[in-house]
Amino acid sequence: MAFGRAGDFDDERLVPRSYALPELRWETIAGRLEPITISILRFDARLEASGLSAGWQSRCDMTEAVRALLLDGHLVDVGDLVLHDAGMDVRHPTHELTRAAAALRARRTALARKAPWPISIDGLAALRGIGPVAQDKPTRPKGKRLDPDDDEAYPLYANDADPWKAHFAEIDALLERTGKVLAGETPIPKSRSHLVYDPDQDESEAEDLWLDVVQRTAHWPAIAAAAAAWNAWLDLNLYTRLPWLGLIMAAAILRARGLTNHLLPLAAGFKQSKFRPQGREGAAERLEGFCQVLEGALVLAHKDLDRLILARELMSRVTAKTRSNSKLPELVDLFLSRPLVTVPLAAKLLKVTPKAIDLMLAQLGGALPRELTGRTRYRAWGIV
Repeated sequence: MAFGRAGDFDDERLVPRSYALPELRWETIAGRLEPITISILRFDARLEASGLSAGWQSRCDMTEAVRALLLDGHLVDVGDLVLHDAGMDVRHPTHELTRAAAALRARRTALARKAPWPISIDGLAALRGIGPVAQDKPTRPKGKRLDPDDDEAYPLYANDADPWKAHFAEIDALLERTGKVLAGETPIPKSRSHLVYDPDQDESEAEDLWLDVVQRTAHWPAIAAAAAAWNAWLDLNLYTRLPWLGLIMAAAILRARGLTNHLLPLAAGFKQSKFRPQGREGAAERLEGFCQVLEGALVLAHKDLDRLILARELMSRVTAKTRSNSKLPELVDLFLSRPLVTVPLAAKLLKVTPKAIDLMLAQLGGALPRELTGRTRYRAWGIV
């Protein structure tokens, strides 16, 4: 895995001279990191044992995308995001909804591949939505669960067969531009609006610095490495138009270090915690703040899992009495994997008529999840 272009280092605990990692003695803070590490491992084991990991992660991705935009000062309704993701928009999508959909797509992309991939140059490009990987759509075989360790099971990333292909292409493009300059031809620079992009910011250099931080913290404890990477992301002001991507990368680092097999809801934990980075905090204060974010994320994750387990137990009492060809178990799975379900949405995904959905909702009876709208023309249900 390529972490970017190497710089000059003063010692093993520093990155290039333009950005230095905070000096911390891990033996003095191990007591703070150990309980949170154990909590993450316990939650991950509980989630796997519950059999609801796929549904929990799907709901988490959607709610995280909404919370990420909320932290950036934009309000997006989770129902609109669910319908937009299914291609059933009730109105023209707004700019905020499009950004929330991009955050949702980034989380799914980060989770679809092996753990170290998101924290590479190719991974950053794909998560930003500018790489060839992010522009294609996955084609998964029906009725077959994919193995995350099987590269051939992911045709979406077929170009990963040659990991050096993208780097060689970049070198060839650089040589071509250099040849034009030596020949007296001035290459036309890529036009970027100064109203959107900062002309003084070099994203390539910032990417290299951040990836060097990830590389230099590879021997640190997982939580400390994720905290250092997140704070470096904020200090470098990387991708100002994608402020939510830093928390996704921190969650990806925790997953890459084997602490969890899922992406934790760090945006929800950040919203729940009182920590707000101002740029004047010391190294210990920043680490403590990230620990608060993780604690808040775990509390909310446990609560959502409790709701899913209780709802599944209630609805399973009804589905146990259905016929083998009934679509009711699939409707239950839909409730467990979506924050909001409407009759047209369920009819489209289950490939049945809206009348059949109405009959199945009536069949659930008291086990039916809570109605969220209270309207007669537009009704929606969800596990809250």
